[in-house]
Amino acid sequence: MPTTIEDRCQDAGMRMTEQRRIIARVLSTAKDHPDVEEVYRRASTIDDKISIATVYRTVRLFEEAGILERHDFRDGRARYEEVPDEHHDHLIDMRTGKVIEFRNEDIEKLQEFIAKDLGYKLVDHRLELYGIPLKDTK
Repeated sequence: MPTTIEDRCQDAGMRMTEQRRIIARVLSTAKDHPDVEEVYRRASTIDDKISIATVYRTVRLFEEAGILERHDFRDGRARYEEVPDEHHDHLIDMRTGKVIEFRNEDIEKLQEFIAKDLGYKLVDHRLELYGIPLKDTK
């Protein structure tokens, strides 16, 4: 069974208020990469007493604890996802803002090769591709 953000917070010894639990659940169930305002909208439908400031503080706390990963997909807002168990990269549709997660072993091998060729051991990387659907380019 996959570990949720709430489980990761508890494992890290973080004090979990009911509002933090709600925010953690909203983030764990997100199928997209929401920004703080979207997390707030979703959380406030569950508990209308949650403030935007609480969401900002909680998201920052989860990020600092290494539970959430922050992304800047060039749309002017920080977007978040749970730190994945397995590495993946992102393709961002420039027309819609949709974020597509993918993994490609050829790309992974090429990055390792490039780092080694330049005299480095690759320890981390982030790949973001930006595109428009092929049918839009005609």
